[in-house]
Amino acid sequence: MTNDTRKNTSTTDDAHPYQDPTIRRFRKGNPGRPKGSRHKSTLAMLALLEGEAEAITRTCVEAAKAGDMTAVRLVLERLLPPAKERPLKLSLPEVQDAAGVADAQAAILKAVAAGEILPGEASTLTGIVEARRRAVETLELESRILALESRK
Repeated sequence: MTNDTRKNTSTTDDAHPYQDPTIRRFRKGNPGRPKGSRHKSTLAMLALLEGEAEAITRTCVEAAKAGDMTAVRLVLERLLPPAKERPLKLSLPEVQDAAGVADAQAAILKAVAAGEILPGEASTLTGIVEARRRAVETLELESRILALESRK
């Protein structure tokens, strides 16, 4: 069987007019689908659901109240999406030097151990404290360099 007789092969003659036949990619200058545009099937489904969304939602909520766990999951996922972040109330010491950084790290560790904050939140806070440590270190190095240069 040759390549010409196979059905799933393509030649440069049957390439889409907007495609570059050598690399099978759209040519430069072709923007493709506009941002925000929707597929025909999506538009058709939205047209079918238009006016019925409230009734469908009510039915789903009623099924959840009746004990249908799939409906409960759907309702909870849509009405109460998982929180990505939450505000934290944690008092940290001033981070003006290396001792302050160590104290802040210890406070974060104690908060995790006490269950006041989650480990992921502690990781984020540790990153913030680490960035502050680098800034303090840079300031200290700059003052040392300036002092050495002024001696000369």
